[in-house]
Amino acid sequence: MSTADGVDGPLVVGIDSSTQSTKALVVDVATGAVVASGQAPHTVTSGAGRESDPDEWYTALRTALAQCGDAARRASAVSVGGQQHGLVTLDAQGRPVRPALLWNDVRSAPQARRLVDELGGAKAWAERFGSVPGASFTVSKWAWLAEHEPEAVRATAAVRLPHDYLTGRLTGAGTTDRGDASGTGWWASATEAYDEDVLGRVGLDPALLPRVVGPGEVAGTVHAADGELPFAKGTLVAAGTGDNAAAALGLGLLPGTPVLSLGTSGTVYAVSRRRPTDPTGTVAGFADARGDWLPLACTLNCTLAVDRIAALLGLDREAVERGGTATILPYLDGERTPDLPHASGLLTGLRHDTTGGQLLQAAYDGAVHALLGALDRVLDEDADRSVPLLLIGGGARGTAWQQTVRRLSGRAVQVPEARELVALGAAAQAAGLLTGEDPAAVARRWDTARGPVLDPVERDEATLRRISGVLSGAAPLLEGA
Repeated sequence: MSTADGVDGPLVVGIDSSTQSTKALVVDVATGAVVASGQAPHTVTSGAGRESDPDEWYTALRTALAQCGDAARRASAVSVGGQQHGLVTLDAQGRPVRPALLWNDVRSAPQARRLVDELGGAKAWAERFGSVPGASFTVSKWAWLAEHEPEAVRATAAVRLPHDYLTGRLTGAGTTDRGDASGTGWWASATEAYDEDVLGRVGLDPALLPRVVGPGEVAGTVHAADGELPFAKGTLVAAGTGDNAAAALGLGLLPGTPVLSLGTSGTVYAVSRRRPTDPTGTVAGFADARGDWLPLACTLNCTLAVDRIAALLGLDREAVERGGTATILPYLDGERTPDLPHASGLLTGLRHDTTGGQLLQAAYDGAVHALLGALDRVLDEDADRSVPLLLIGGGARGTAWQQTVRRLSGRAVQVPEARELVALGAAAQAAGLLTGEDPAAVARRWDTARGPVLDPVERDEATLRRISGVLSGAAPLLEGA
């Protein structure tokens, strides 16, 4: 637990329920000071699927809040940011029918491709939904479940996303928000409503889905003071949102400022006033939590993949060496960008004089190449390409990650000092309920993006061309995997 003195205003709680753990921050609305914090881990299955027990998320939430002590009991509002896309199925009593299918479960890739074909192809999906669904999208997971576990579908009385599930445990009601709903594949960005055509095609009754709460609207109040949670009955509960939209709030993003997030997955995104429609499927046209849009590209393989390569080599993750001819495409869990859900990692260009440090640098280069390749598609014509890249996530403080991003992007890089941006964004959303402010403006008032700026260096065009060439030439091998 961490604490800060000098509380000036009311307190709010921001929750980050991520793939690996739940974090809770108690934040002073007036100053943005973190008054208390807590964290508890989750279990994720390995193998072909990626699943977690939603009840474990709630247990982790209770543990994290308990670590916050009396500060959490004094909170006036709470909001939950959560991992996107996950499929939570609940029975008539509100209990999980089965473990949740997580965003990085790629078993539903065939269902995603079938859905794209059935609804007129990628361009039609992009124009209608803002995104072309892949294996990560919730609609694909529901289609997979219907095909492989029809008894689970028959037992399902409510369908939720991970953040919806935890918000519902707080309020007793079924709600979501436009930011997280836009990652399902059944919420159409063109109409900002659930799409009955696609729901009919996958056999999902819209009555099973949560109400979409508007930006700034109260989702409900804490419905019971039963001793499991520290909140008083009637504590305000905000809509919450998906983790990337929450991080955008936590940074107080203005339109056009690019973000590169280095976590379990890697993402690039920026707030836009324009509704995105990328027919290639590279950019997901998500909504943000405020009423604008959050075009985003995501890779499955980021810090965990590079750390795995370091472990295989017996090296510290910072023990990189420049030079050499090796190229690594670190697709250890399949890949989302590029769309290669069944691919495995690829290493080429080995020589007798190749060193372990050069191989590790090649893994960093392969991961960053995928992210930067999507950045130009994410940024629209209004974006200012001279502003620094905001580098966030678990890898952002690693020297090797920072230098690789600088070298391959040729851009200045800013590393915000604030660490828990998803939880801070959720806290800013909760604070907005109390003050009437735009949550992003709350975060800017808290100065959450403050941090050192690393000057640009000359872009390493040779490495970028080499990786692009390997990816192009290896396409049949990667797709055949």
